[in-house]
Amino acid sequence: MVLTPPYLLFIGNATDPLSIKMAKSVADWNPAACVGEYRLPGCEVTTGCAPMSIEQAAEAGAKSLVLGFANSGGFIDESWVPTIIEAIEAGMHVVSGLHEKLTDIPSVVAAAQKQGVTLTDIRHPTTRFKTGKGIKRTGKRLLTVGTDCSVGKMYTSMCLVNALKAAGHKATFRATGQSGILVAGEGVAIDCVVADFISGAVESLSPDNDDDHWDIIEGQGSLSHPAFAGVSLGLLHGSQPDALIICHALSRTHMRGLPHYPQPTLETVIDMTINAAKLTNPGVKVAGIAVNTASVNEDEAREYCATTSARLGLPCTDPLRFGVENIIKALSCL
Repeated sequence: MVLTPPYLLFIGNATDPLSIKMAKSVADWNPAACVGEYRLPGCEVTTGCAPMSIEQAAEAGAKSLVLGFANSGGFIDESWVPTIIEAIEAGMHVVSGLHEKLTDIPSVVAAAQKQGVTLTDIRHPTTRFKTGKGIKRTGKRLLTVGTDCSVGKMYTSMCLVNALKAAGHKATFRATGQSGILVAGEGVAIDCVVADFISGAVESLSPDNDDDHWDIIEGQGSLSHPAFAGVSLGLLHGSQPDALIICHALSRTHMRGLPHYPQPTLETVIDMTINAAKLTNPGVKVAGIAVNTASVNEDEAREYCATTSARLGLPCTDPLRFGVENIIKALSCL
């Protein structure tokens, strides 16, 4: 996979902030790689990057148009195709993290071939993976898991790896989704790996390493979500984690997209995750709780983290608001 920054982030006519998490992730964690954002009429969200037309972005040096969406079903809307072709005709490569492939759209393929640019479907790995073996690997591994989807697993992972490095530890971010891959420049989109090979793909993503090296592995989905628990389980087994961080979105009342499924308690998620993880690492521990507290003010957020920490006997923090130093301290004991 070859990604060519800098990027123009295409967010279309999105109205849900969570639907542009791919664009928002790279804007937040690799802003130097972003020239600006391109929005269509009706768009109600932003990455925070400067708004630009395709012509303006090309003049500013943009090399690739990134489809910054993570919509339900992962489809490419027909209304976006003229924008994609316009970017191609301006000399830009195109990068997509959606399930539907750019290379399956004849008009886009023809335009790319004419201009000599590449179409990269980063959600579709081309590597041939082996099945998981569950053999103990050297090095240390941490996996972020969630009470639900879209609760901050990637952001928590990035906060942790940056804090570990800042403290002088050896650490690597291992991307398992389209957003993380765009930030890191490499990784495996686990939700597009054939089910039998998910755990093996994660084993290859996080191989043997130095005994004092931490692989921070980005979680996907949730064991509590009926739609995505299968991917989460394979990722959990292949990660063979020594440490788990439970990620949670405060004030959410039901599973994302499923109003008939209530949110599980943190205790329930801890128990089910530990029990499942013990298959490949009997010594697995929960090292902390990471909470997205954006729905409440700072005082309420601090109170929630303090009471949750006292109740569970684990460090609890909002990684973006309060940092992850308390979790880093807990990891030093593992």
